[in-house]
Formats: sequence, C-alpha cells, structure tokens
Amino acid sequence: MILRTLLDRYIFTELLAPFGLSLGALCFIMLTRELLRLVELLVSKGVGLWSVLKVFSILLPSFLVLTLPIAGIVASITAFGRLSYDKELVAMQAAGISLIRLTRPVLLFAVSVFGLTLVLSQWGQPWSSLNLKKVALNLLKDQLVLALERGTFNEPIPRMMIYVQDGKNGQPAKGIFVSDERTAEESRVIVAEQYQVLMDPANDHVALRLLNGVIHSRPDQLDQYQQISFTSYDLKMNLSQSGYAATEERPSYEAIAAQLVQSGGKDPLARRHLMEYYKDLAFPTASLVFCLLGVPVGIVSKRSGRIGGFAVGVLIVVAYYVLNVACEFLVTTLVIPPFAGAWLPNGIFAVITLFAFLKVSRQ
Repeated sequence: MILRTLLDRYIFTELLAPFGLSLGALCFIMLTRELLRLVELLVSKGVGLWSVLKVFSILLPSFLVLTLPIAGIVASITAFGRLSYDKELVAMQAAGISLIRLTRPVLLFAVSVFGLTLVLSQWGQPWSSLNLKKVALNLLKDQLVLALERGTFNEPIPRMMIYVQDGKNGQPAKGIFVSDERTAEESRVIVAEQYQVLMDPANDHVALRLLNGVIHSRPDQLDQYQQISFTSYDLKMNLSQSGYAATEERPSYEAIAAQLVQSGGKDPLARRHLMEYYKDLAFPTASLVFCLLGVPVGIVSKRSGRIGGFAVGVLIVVAYYVLNVACEFLVTTLVIPPFAGAWLPNGIFAVITLFAFLKVSRQ
C-alpha cells in the first residue's frame, strides 16, 4: 500500500513539471500580442504600471481556459514518454502494476485540470469581461488626462489631437485646442477657455466638458465654413475608441431560445450562440479527455522528449479545434443540433482515448 502511494506521488510529480513549463510557455505565446499593447500603453501613452498589471491579471483567466487543456495533454505525453523511454514502465509492469492502475494519479491530475478549467470558464471569463470594461474606462480617462499635459500636442485616441496652452509665470493654464477627425465627413476644430474631464460608467463613456468656446467646421461644400459658439459642450469618447474596447456580450439563454422559437429553430446565429452555451461545459470536459489521451500517446511516442511532447500535444489540440469548426459549420447549416455540435468532438476523442488505451495495454 505504501509502495503504491509512493508510486502515485512519483507519477503525479512527473506530471507537474512539464505542466507548469508548457502552461507558462503557452500563456506567454498567447499574451504576446496583448503584451505589446500593454507596453505601448506603458511607454507611449504614459499609463501607470499598476494599471497595466491590472489589465494583465484580468486578461489571464480568459487565456488560461484555452491553455490549461493543452498543458494537461502535454504534461501527460511528456511524463509517460519519459517513463517509457527510461524503461521505468517495463519495471512497473514486471512488478505486476497494470497500465490502468498507473493512470490513477493521471485521473486525479485530469480532474484537477478539469475543475480549474470549469471554474475559469463559468466564473473567471464573465468576471474578466466585466472588469476589463471597467479598467478600459479608467485607462481611457488616464490617457485623456495625460493628453491634457500643458504645452504639448497629444493624441489620447486615434484621430484626435489635444493641446492645452501652457500657463505663463506659473499661472493656471487657460485655453484648450482639440482637432477631432474621428469622422472624416465631420472633421472639426474646437477651441475653448476651460475644460473638465467627466466619466459615465453606465454608458462606458469618457467626456471632455469644454466651457466658453467655438467649434470650427467645414460642410460638404468647399467654399463654405461654419462656426458655432457655445457656453458648455461635452465631447464624448466611448470604449470602442480606446486600446481596450469592451468585449462583445453574449446574448442570454432566454434571448437565444426566443430567437430560435421565432425562426423555427433555423436561425444560424442563434444556433451558434446556443452551441457556445453548451461548450461552456463541453470544453472543460475536453481537458479531462486530453490528460487521459496523453498516457497512451506518450508511451507510443516515447522518443519525442519534452519538445516533441509539446508538439504532439499541440497537434492533437489543433485537430480538436478543426473538428469543432467543422461541427460549428454543421450546426449553422442545420445538419446537426447545437448540443451534438458542442459534444461530438469530445465523444470522438473519448473513443480514440479508449481505443488507444486498449491497444497500448495489449502491447
């Protein structure tokens, strides 16, 4: 009993090292694009380091949902590939330990990965989406405040230039210049004496309230010019104009069901959204299948090493992704129902896993 407990710990420990390395590498690869944007905010936009780190932490749950299943299969392939290559599996089998018995720590590992993926997909991603919207609003405000630095031209958002007059002899600055070309047909120049920065979290807007100024614009005709004087004018900017726009919100299950009833179950977009709801449980379950599939695959490809195990694991996940895309096409073309489209890839890979176990056990 003690020997088998030590064996379980040994195999579980063998899984942890490649799991951690592959998870870190995958997160780094997937976050590379976001890291470039975060560095741009930090360097060129002057956003504080704390805000950048907050965005990074909020983005992490969404990426972990995708990387955890891949890291799980890479870990099991690498661990059992090494055990097989070093003839440790031969010694264990000679001691009367079956392959099914050896997978008990892998099953515990797979359940742990499944539970973490499920928690992140059900609660982590919604939390990430909600908080990213709030942080994006604050970032847009920070960029706007930084753009009001005196005596320099700044571009807080694309196609908008702001200049605040520098006060003389330490006096407060008076006068602000705004060139707004966000809409090519309605480009305008705004000059005002004073300004205030406002936030509207309910509508995801940041506004620049300009006081006592003039709007200069040019209508469609080249020989015309328009000038409008104002006492107070709110210049609004929404999240879609910032570097981190709010993510698209998925419709509720009730709205999808009503849309399907209205269309007689034939609306492709509603069917795809319903399939996404079923995937909330199907995709975490795939991590459970992947971890178990890695055992026979690792034994067969024992000479692949860690890099080879990573490559094989990624290829298996790519095949799973292609199968998901094919199922989504079949769902939108009314060939299979949304539930089948979400769970069919898991079923196929579960059958492959069972077949691989039987084949390796006989060998």
